[in-house]
Amino acid sequence: MAARELQAVGLVRESNAGDPAHLEENKTPKGITERDAFVLFISIFIVGLCGIIYELLIGSTSSYLLGDSVKQFSLAIGLTMMAMGIGSYLSRLIEDNLISWFIGVQIALGLVGGLSVPILYLAFSMTEFYYIYMISLIVAIGTLVGLEIPLLTRILEGFYVLKFNISNVLSLDYLGALIASLLFPFFLLPFFGILDSSLIIGIINLIVGFLNLWWFKDQMKLKTRRILYSYSISVCALLLVFFVFSGNFLAFWEKGIYEDKVILSKQTKYQKVVLTKNRDDLRMYINGNLQFSSIDEYRYHESLIHIPLSFAPSKENILVLGGGDGLAVREILKYPEVNKVTIVDLDPVITELAARHPMLRAMNQNSMSHEKVTVVNKDAMKFLENANEFYDVIIADLPDPNNISLARLYSREFYKLVRSKLSKGGIFVTQSTSPFYAKKAFWSIYKTMEEAGFENVYPYHAYIPSFGDWGFVMGSALKIDTRSATLNVPTKYLDVSLTSELFYFSKDLIDNDVTFSTLDKPKVLTYYLDGWKYWR
Repeated sequence: MAARELQAVGLVRESNAGDPAHLEENKTPKGITERDAFVLFISIFIVGLCGIIYELLIGSTSSYLLGDSVKQFSLAIGLTMMAMGIGSYLSRLIEDNLISWFIGVQIALGLVGGLSVPILYLAFSMTEFYYIYMISLIVAIGTLVGLEIPLLTRILEGFYVLKFNISNVLSLDYLGALIASLLFPFFLLPFFGILDSSLIIGIINLIVGFLNLWWFKDQMKLKTRRILYSYSISVCALLLVFFVFSGNFLAFWEKGIYEDKVILSKQTKYQKVVLTKNRDDLRMYINGNLQFSSIDEYRYHESLIHIPLSFAPSKENILVLGGGDGLAVREILKYPEVNKVTIVDLDPVITELAARHPMLRAMNQNSMSHEKVTVVNKDAMKFLENANEFYDVIIADLPDPNNISLARLYSREFYKLVRSKLSKGGIFVTQSTSPFYAKKAFWSIYKTMEEAGFENVYPYHAYIPSFGDWGFVMGSALKIDTRSATLNVPTKYLDVSLTSELFYFSKDLIDNDVTFSTLDKPKVLTYYLDGWKYWR
């Protein structure tokens, strides 16, 4: 919030602190009463809240659409602070009618901020210039936010001496920012989603404008009031109509984004989940990334499960990290010697869908309700840190490392934690993105497992039509003869003659010029984003 502090510095230079009329505490100038100040203080709190939420909305939208959350939020924060400085500087050009200007800023913020997410959605699906729209919106919103605090401070400058005035204004503004940072992840995002949240906050900005317009109506000319009323009502009507029909807008937008008919779209506390269907093809997307296609998912899940289980000395106790769709567990339950399967998936919405949605239940053969299966909704790393038992096989069926949060689940520290929870002779396997599309990321995962202390690491890959060439990395304390796999369970894709071929990599798929990934230096994230950037 350094930019807001700079605003205050700018105000000190322009203040009337040297005027004796302003040296007496709580001196009330003509036209400003204690009730007026109270209304303005409420406004300060709310506009501070709205400003931070707009920043979070744009950062979240860009992360959802483009990935690389660190980059998107860094851009959003940096550009917002820069634009706030511009707004603060421009505020000195406003000489009079400060209340009218403040109300006008609220109307403009309600319009631009409220429609920011719909604009970004359309820019992503209909143009090649997403970043131009994103930057333009951030600069516009930041400039308007930068105007607010100087205007409010100048309106109140006669009610308190300068030091109390500035401290009161900034304290309330920062308090609003704190409440915003709690409201967004714990209330707005899970209950309303990104689109409706932007419209709601835009309407709140307009309410602030309406409140001040009504309260200070006697301090404005009739013509000014009429103009502000007409603009406020028009913008509010636009946002309300958009809010009422937001479901239709999302359906229209998703139809353009996804190839097939959207049958479920849900924003959870953690991610956006979409199910699509076209004839017999059921697909799941998380944050826009395909998780499986019912046409060929068996190729992925058979490769993920049966390769490590064919070599595992024991299969009694198995841990699945991720895999909340139940498809990996379906394959595990084919082994009668399995006594216990624990699924650890962060998002309860995914595991509930897998257990209750009729199409998913048909695909996973009701595996989520099997008596051998226990479901835990928890972060994978936190679960392992607190786990007090050892597992014969640990399977990481996690999303790709396309953001900083997921990249930590492909780090040296995470793999060390996994290794510490394996029983003697235990085997670990992780899906490892594509060795063709993201070659460096794949081999970084391989090196990271080596660095984590796995004595024997075995990379392999399989062709999944929906994904292309897809990779897996298996680690164990015991040496494995990859030609000795046995398959005693029914499969649609794998057979004994094929398994040894999966461990062969042609020269163009090998890259040794990579380094391992850690929590502090998530190299796998950089490799992954660089690799997929060309293909997407």
